[in-house]
Parts: sequence; C-alpha cells; structure tokens
Amino acid sequence: MQPSNYVPPATSPKSDFEAVEIDGGNDGQQQMSGISKPQKQSGLAGASANLVNSIVGAGIIGIPYALRESGLIAGLFLLLLVAWLTDKSLKIIVGLASFHPKLKNRDVSTFEDLASYPFGNFGSKFILLNMFVMAYGAMVAYLLIIKDTIPSVLGIENRFERTLIMIATSITIMLPLSMQRDMASLSFTSLISVLADVVLVGFITAYSPIKDTVEEAGGFVEVLKQDAVNPTLFIGLGILSTAMACQHSAFIVSGSLENKTMSRWSKVTGFSIGISAILCAILGVSGYLGFLEETEGDVLNNFQDSFAAHGARILLAITMFFTYPMESFVARHVLVQLFHNGDLDGRDLTPGGETDGKEAGGYFCFNRRQTWSFAIYLMALLPALIVDDLGPVLSITGSFGGGCIAYMAPGLCYLGVNGDAFLSFARGLVGNRGSSREGGTLTQADLPVAGSSNTIMTTDESNERKPVWWYLFGFPMWTKIAQIGSANMAVTLGSAAIKEAAAYDEDCMVPTRREFFIAIFFICFGVLSLVAGVGSNIYVQLTRE
Repeated sequence: MQPSNYVPPATSPKSDFEAVEIDGGNDGQQQMSGISKPQKQSGLAGASANLVNSIVGAGIIGIPYALRESGLIAGLFLLLLVAWLTDKSLKIIVGLASFHPKLKNRDVSTFEDLASYPFGNFGSKFILLNMFVMAYGAMVAYLLIIKDTIPSVLGIENRFERTLIMIATSITIMLPLSMQRDMASLSFTSLISVLADVVLVGFITAYSPIKDTVEEAGGFVEVLKQDAVNPTLFIGLGILSTAMACQHSAFIVSGSLENKTMSRWSKVTGFSIGISAILCAILGVSGYLGFLEETEGDVLNNFQDSFAAHGARILLAITMFFTYPMESFVARHVLVQLFHNGDLDGRDLTPGGETDGKEAGGYFCFNRRQTWSFAIYLMALLPALIVDDLGPVLSITGSFGGGCIAYMAPGLCYLGVNGDAFLSFARGLVGNRGSSREGGTLTQADLPVAGSSNTIMTTDESNERKPVWWYLFGFPMWTKIAQIGSANMAVTLGSAAIKEAAAYDEDCMVPTRREFFIAIFFICFGVLSLVAGVGSNIYVQLTRE
C-alpha cells in the first residue's frame, strides 16, 4: 500500500527544461564500490548494542559541558532535537539504500554509494570526507580521555608519564580490537561498554554536588534565569552532534544485522537512540547542575579524587577502550574505499594468477586491514600527544563533520534519489503553467542529453513565473538539487529503471510530501550547525583566556 500523501515520479513537461552542464557526475558509470561483505552478522540485540556504543562514546562525558555552553533549557531542547534528527536520518539513509523501489535490488551497502547515485563522484567523496572527519575526531577524543583517566586513577601527574600510559594502554587494548575484520565481532565488547556507561551515569547522578552548587547559585529558579539560553549555544550543539552522531557507522551496523527489514532496522534505531538520549540527558543535567560554570569538557575532572571517582574513571576508560574500534572501523572503511575500492581483505596471488585465500596486501607482518588499522591509530595518536582540552575537539568535530554527514547529507540524498517525485511535487505547488503535456511517466526526451550524467535538467525561468514565496523558501535551490539528482539517477539506472520501479510492499520506502519538508529542514539545520558551530568555536578560542 502507498501512503495517502505519496508523491509519484515527476511528469515533467518538456518545455520546462533546458540542458546544463555540471561537474562531478559519474559519466554514466555506477559508483558502486567493491566493498568486502561482513562474514559475521548480529541479531537485534547485537546490532543495537553496537549502535548504542557508536553513539555513547566520548561525547557523553562532554554533555554537561555542552549544557554549560548552550544553557540548560536550550541544551535539553537541542539534545531532543538532535536525537530525533539522528533517528530520522538513520531511517532515511538506510531506507533509501535498502528499501527504495529504485535501489532496493542494487545492493547499495555504503553511505558513499548511496550518495553517488544522485550526485556522482562528488557525492561519494563528500560522504567519505565527512565520515573520516567524524571518526578521526572521535578517536582523538577517546585517546585524550584515556590520557585523562588512567593516569589519574594511578595518581600520576607527570605529563610524560601520562602520555606513556595512554600509548601503552591504547596499543595493547584499542589497537588489537580495531584490527578485527567485522563489526559483529565487537558485539560483546559493545555490550560491556554500554553497561559501563549506564553505571557511569549512575555515579555522576549520585555523586555530583547538585544540592550545594545550586543553593550557592541562588536556587534552581535562579540557575534557569541565568543559564536557560546562552549565546554560545552552537558550541553545545556541536558537542551534542558529536555525541549522537552515528550516521558514519550506520551502514556498517545495518550491514551486520541479520534479516534486515525496515521494521527490524527501525527497532534498532529507536531503541538505540532512545537509550542514548536518556543516558545523555541524565548525565548532562546531573553533571552540569553539580558544577555549573566550572564544568569541564571531561566532567570527571571536576570530581575530587576518591574511591568512587576513580571507579567512574575506570568505567569511562573501559567505554573508550571498547568504543574506539567502532570509529576505527569507519576510518578504515574510508581509506580502503579510497585506495582499494573497498577491498578490505587483499589476497596473495599464486603463480597461476589465483588467490590463495589468505589475507595479504599489507606491510611488514600485517595484512591490509591490519596495516590500515595501525596507520589510523598513529594518525589519531599524534594530535592526542599534543592536545589536552577535550571540549573544542568534540565541538569542532560535531560542527563540521556532524553538520555535513548527520544533517545535510541525509536531506540531500533524499531530495536527490527522489528528484523526479520532488519536481512533480514542487510543480504541483505552483500549478502546471506552460505545461504542454500532463500525466504519464518520464520519456526519453526528458532525460539528460547525450547520455551524460554531467548534463542535468533545469527549469527555464523565462517560460514560467513563480510566486514570491517560491523564492523566499528557497525552492529554486531545492529544485536544482532535485534536478541534479533526477538526471544522475536517470543516467546511472537507465531510463527503464525510471519507468519501472520495484513492486511496492511494506518494505518499500516511498516519497511523501511530509518527508520532502523534513529533508529540506535537515539541509537547513546542517548548514546552520556547520557555519554557526565553527564560527562560535573560532570566536570563543580567540576571546577566552
């Protein structure tokens, strides 16, 4: 059954379009990578544990700092908004790749492959770049937390010794786990990490000096008056985006899910995002109210040394040890895509030109995936040796990577993949002025000229006048995005795929008017998060002592 507000593919009048050349297309070639498929899979519980673990990483310990920067009321509102956007975006990107009528039978198994259909090589590289930014920033943050926690438990203050402990513990625990081949292998450690997070939240809630701090500040009402909304709220948004962002690992997690359906994936995302948001809210409010303006990027640094505080630091370290591999998997995926077209394994060739079945392709005693895992570890280690403040790392990572891959990319992909349907929807908003033909499906005349995906269809404004609201709400830009996506989809899939879609069933994702407006909101929110977040961080770093 199709939803009542289902928007059918565009029935575009030929007179409304002219041909325009663009860069970054795929020249008619499908951008599918030769990614190595997982050899192990997880059930609902295992996939949910992996997704929660990829969300509740270094970011959760920075939530109190995010509330300090945003303000208590604004911060909680942003947390709920980011949680909803995260859940929605996960359903959008995996839904488009696995359950959209045009793509469900095409084995789209990565975010970059999904983006390549409507946006060609540019879309693929945009996703890969921001996936790496998110994963890399998170790995640096995890190492910084290890440098903060383990030495504090051992009573070591010397910077050199703290650095040695970070290197020793990370290279003996984090690195071997990150060299695993499949994310399903991390299900057990992810479960331990999630349990450690739950206990950690309980500690901060129980031991945070909320009563004394709030009384000294004049009471809870006074705290709300002073810190409800702060001008640096976009710094907090960046941290919240880092804490909740998991779009860069969504396809790895969904690819490990047994019997993947829209319903099962929805259960995984709903449970995982719900648990993560609750944990973040409890820890954030408890930590912030306990220390208010003195709240640090790692809230555990605000607690005095005690047996309970050391126990909490150990729990946080366990979480970091077992979450780092999740981000390493993503960073490794990006580099393997760029340098080996997704072939993670690499095989030795026998004299006869056939593979011997053993993983190879690396350096020294490592195979390919081990080589890249080690190289990524070294890349993350270098800034962790120099930087000490966790807050800016989380905020900048979330503002840049989160704004692009968590918000902008899902919205762009939705408009691009459903480009023809959006054009039909947009045309219906203003009426079919100048239309010489109605009804039917796209014809050969409506497709890009010369069979090149670098040629797109664009509205000829001289033939059709639009109302003022069309420009005020940015519809020229939204239709341009949809036109680019429609043209590239037509070339990549072929005209037959435009005319014939897979049969609609309960596991089909069909475009609707409501989803179009949500996609536009995603794009706008992502741009705002990126510009305001990065700008706020630069301003604060220049003005704060």
